[in-house]
Amino acid sequence: MKQDYRQLLEPKIINSISGLSLIARVIVDGYLSGLHQSRRVGVGLEFSQYRGYEPGDDMRLLDWKMLARSGRYYIKQSEIETHITVKFIVDASKSMVHTEKSLSKMDYVKVLTASLAHLAQSQGDAIGLYALNDTKIKTIRPTVQKQQYKRFLNELIQIEGHGQWPEKSDFLHQMPNSGHKELLFFITDMYESDGELTRMIQNLKTKRNELVVLHIMGKDELEFNYQGYVIFEDLETGAKVKVDTKKAKELYLRSLTKKMSAMNNGFLSQGIGYQLFRLNEPISEVLQLFLKRRKSLL
Repeated sequence: MKQDYRQLLEPKIINSISGLSLIARVIVDGYLSGLHQSRRVGVGLEFSQYRGYEPGDDMRLLDWKMLARSGRYYIKQSEIETHITVKFIVDASKSMVHTEKSLSKMDYVKVLTASLAHLAQSQGDAIGLYALNDTKIKTIRPTVQKQQYKRFLNELIQIEGHGQWPEKSDFLHQMPNSGHKELLFFITDMYESDGELTRMIQNLKTKRNELVVLHIMGKDELEFNYQGYVIFEDLETGAKVKVDTKKAKELYLRSLTKKMSAMNNGFLSQGIGYQLFRLNEPISEVLQLFLKRRKSLL
């Protein structure tokens, strides 16, 4: 019987190495199990390195490490070098502590990032982590070393939302190109005051990499599910404003729709992927996105 990872989405569990590792493993194993049970895994999508064991397969081709890790039998489809470098850039500004139903954007991002990193490492990819705001930059350079995932999780659980996204930063100089094919995930709520996030994302895109923006928002933010007079606080500046939600809702939703449409179109025109994720959505969907983007680099 499959374990439902949703019951594990508690801050205390998420913010421990063993807890976050367990959640990521449950999500990835559940996804891969469904992937290998299906003859068709989606339009243009294949799991590039492994497939489920079938009667008659050569037992010498079994991947024993995958068996030990997941308890399931997988066959290596090819020994061709198909490894890439996967970098995760996390927005660590204070707006990421926005919480709905006891789950903050940052905690959701930690689970999402850990799951992607777990899948990437199982493919033999190098994984690296970068998190920043206007006061601090956290860096783990990509590597395929055995202990990398544990170091990755240790740094990931320590990320806290503070301050704002930096208007100017030498971050790009601290993240040199690995020389290998790279897949970059920029994970953020896109809360910006003067286009600073958008500019950074645009500067990260090159002809040699794949860049995907994972836009994280809460259901209440997207639908403006508030009643009566509400005092809203800007988590990054501390500014507060009292709003009549009945009068403001239509204007807010119209403005948000316009902004997100323009942002999406702008990214797509530059070859930058964009995907919106709500806090209440299944995290496993990002794994399919990862495999599609990964395949485009091979």
